[in-house]
This record gives sequence, structure tokens and C-alpha cells, in this order.
Amino acid sequence: MSKPPSQRMLRVGELVRHALSNVLTRGEIVDPVIEISIITVPEVRMSPDLKLASAYIVPLGGGNAKEIVKALNSHQKFIRGQITSQLNLKYSPSIRFFEDDSFDEATRIDNLLRSQRVKRDLEKPDDEV
Repeated sequence: MSKPPSQRMLRVGELVRHALSNVLTRGEIVDPVIEISIITVPEVRMSPDLKLASAYIVPLGGGNAKEIVKALNSHQKFIRGQITSQLNLKYSPSIRFFEDDSFDEATRIDNLLRSQRVKRDLEKPDDEV
């Protein structure tokens, strides 16, 4: 069982998330896949030593996420250099990008809970009232 993230990991993750959002909104990354996309960074998870950041991204509309993740990972060094000046850390973390599928998972669970099978199980039979 893994330990929950520390307050420092959460705080630094949030700092990195804001710095990444700034870099993405300024349009400094020269890549056709990234330039035509509006990208949201809902979460950044830090390793316990704060040297590795796992950034989860969601493109607006949800399309071509795999291509965007691949493009962002190919520009890791440039992005790291851009966010270093915004962070007041001893070491600038390496960044890995991943597709955030938590919204898809939440939709799947919501649809499951609204299914007829679940509704049938939640309804009380007339003789139990």
C-alpha cells in the first residue's frame, strides 16, 4: 500500500501545474499538434524526492490526446527550462506527461450507476415497505 502524498508534494505539484499552464497558454512550444490544441493540466503528481513530476493533461474536446502527450513528452527539456524560472526549488523536476482519464472513468461510473440493473436493485419491493 502506497503512502499518500505529503503536503510538500501537493504544494510543489500545484506550483508545477501553474507553471505548466502558463507555458501552454503563452504558446511558446513550437509544435503543430500543440499549437492547434487547447490543453488543460488538471493535476501534477510529484515523486517523494520532488525530482519527477507526472503531469496529467486533457485537451479541450478530448480529441487526439495521445498525439498531444507524445508531442509534449518530446519537448520535455524545453518545457522544463521554461518552468524552472517560475519555480523556487533547489532542483527543477523532470516532467512526464500522461493523458488524464479520470473524467472518462467518472462518466463510466455515472453511467453504470444510472443503468437499469442498478435502479432495479435499489428499488424496494412492495412487500418490504
